Amino acid sequence: MKTLRTALTALLVGTVAATAALVASPAYAGTVTAAFSKDSDWGTAYQAKYTITNGSAVAISSWTIIFDLPAGHTIGSFWDVAITTSGQRVTAKNKGYNGTVAPNASVSFGFIVNGGSGVPTGCTINGVACAGGPSSPSPSSPQSPSPTPSVPPLPVSLPVAPYVDMGSWPTPSLTAMASAGNLKSFTLAFITASACKAMWFNAYDPRQAWAKDQIDAIRAGGGDVKISFGGASGAELAQACTSVSALQAEYQAVVTAYNLRYLDMDIEGAAAAEPASIARRSAALKGLQTANPNLKISLTLPVLPEGLTADGLNVVRSARDAGVNLDLVNIMAMDYYRAGDYGDLAVQAANSTFAQLKTLYPGKTDAQVWRMVGITPMLGTNDDQHIYNQDDARQLVTFAKGKHLGLLAFWEMTRDRNACNGALYMCTNIPQTPYEFSKIFAGYTG
Repeated sequence: MKTLRTALTALLVGTVAATAALVASPAYAGTVTAAFSKDSDWGTAYQAKYTITNGSAVAISSWTIIFDLPAGHTIGSFWDVAITTSGQRVTAKNKGYNGTVAPNASVSFGFIVNGGSGVPTGCTINGVACAGGPSSPSPSSPQSPSPTPSVPPLPVSLPVAPYVDMGSWPTPSLTAMASAGNLKSFTLAFITASACKAMWFNAYDPRQAWAKDQIDAIRAGGGDVKISFGGASGAELAQACTSVSALQAEYQAVVTAYNLRYLDMDIEGAAAAEPASIARRSAALKGLQTANPNLKISLTLPVLPEGLTADGLNVVRSARDAGVNLDLVNIMAMDYYRAGDYGDLAVQAANSTFAQLKTLYPGKTDAQVWRMVGITPMLGTNDDQHIYNQDDARQLVTFAKGKHLGLLAFWEMTRDRNACNGALYMCTNIPQTPYEFSKIFAGYTG
């Protein structure tokens, strides 16, 4: 999708002395403290951080903070920390890059708490009270709980799954968005490449299951997620990996980490026109689907009112010829850079794409082909300054109901939530109420 990227990660505060002695003992533990603070509070959720300060004369090599949340409160997203939970007890441990804290230095980690404004209690750091001094955690609340085993998601449909820019700051709360927008499911964007390695917007390793707590919460609410690879910014994985086996392994790592049933490939720009990476991607997706027979794969591609571009058609044809069982071809009904009603043009693009897919898949019925079509407009002001408004969204929902489309989505949830005027990566720049588009799109049930 065509969007800017906002700040990706919280910055490390203070400095780290690499040559300091790496020790940790009760002799200095009482002078290592952790201070809680809120960055913002929305009533039903808040963003907060803990700042760890080493007031001792020697460096520490690691830290573990344990605290209890009030009843009804749960941890959402978190960054610069590894978190596990057991009931209301939260255990937060340093990442590999921020465990060492030099004398008189500090580091911080951040997190979202859902469910209210209540603050943590009973905080300890490395076994002593966060403010310094002894503490005796309740023996009924273990300090090192084992993570709850992952349960594969239930087979649910995703008739509506708007894109969420997971690189937005602060990290979006999927559960808050689902509740406020009457939605169940989302498409999470984007996984790109750091060399031949899958990374969340070049910031977080998906092998660490970043944000999986949010995904689990969405599944517990009866929905599911797609994870989308690619986008308009960053390196595309199929271009970065030079072999099919290496590329498939990166896809598999993400599927395994999140127990995925849905995978999306957002292919645009140079990635839509490079024969070698297109062929490599198609072969890797075929191998991935063979290894994961229930995995549903969608291709998200640029479109014109006349249909997919020649490059886009080549991407679909390559996947088909490689034996990939495509669930959807999702068209980016946006940024046509021409005059016209963007609601009408989105419908025209869908009809044109349907005709193209009928040619590519002559053995499928009309109903089956329509189920392969997904439509994703850009809310409000597009990059080309043309407008997609609420009436256009209602028009699309009516069209989708008549054709029983496979998917409705839009770019992008935080823009709908913010309902603001300003930079296009965060605002729609048209009059609207928060989550107004989400509530319109939620009227489509397949």
